[in-house]
Amino acid sequence: MIIGIAGGTGSGKTTVVKKIMGRLDATQVTVIPQDNYYKDNSELPMEERHQLNFDHPDSLEFSLLAGHIDRLRSDQSIEMPIYSYLTCTRAEETVPIKPQKVIIVEGILVLSQPELRDRMDLKIYVDCDDDDRLIRCIHRDILERGRDVKSVLERYERTVKPMHIQFVEPSKRYADVIITQGGNNEAAVDMISAAIGMKLA
Repeated sequence: MIIGIAGGTGSGKTTVVKKIMGRLDATQVTVIPQDNYYKDNSELPMEERHQLNFDHPDSLEFSLLAGHIDRLRSDQSIEMPIYSYLTCTRAEETVPIKPQKVIIVEGILVLSQPELRDRMDLKIYVDCDDDDRLIRCIHRDILERGRDVKSVLERYERTVKPMHIQFVEPSKRYADVIITQGGNNEAAVDMISAAIGMKLA
């Protein structure tokens, strides 16, 4: 069972994923983050890397992600890339991923790509107020990605917001389920988890 979970930056996608896994047998679920499939930018100077638009589909290697989904669905293991936001490059190491009964593909743009949507059995969009998303972006990027408030706000205005309007928000129409209130909607998480549990049973 391939499940796609999309939504804007800071909408609570990761929280939803964690809560779903907490309600299921985690040994039967594998999570594939879209962010691991950013293209390698090691050929660029560091200053240029930090100016890249990470919210545009062209920044990601979706063909590799789609191929990995196919392999997992065919009961074959994959070597998932590792991407560093600090260096904006892929590591030489990879993460071995074994096929499981449920594969969750999570990321802001996973519902925007037909080649990914066509492979999904359930498509979920996590919706959240724009102000709440911005606040979460500031906290996350400072703590996890070594940025300051000024750079986070500049990036939000320059790329995050316009790309959300152009690519992320429109992908909501492809969702089978829309979770409002981000990761705080326990009723929606319970419903989805129960449906997945029944499928596994």
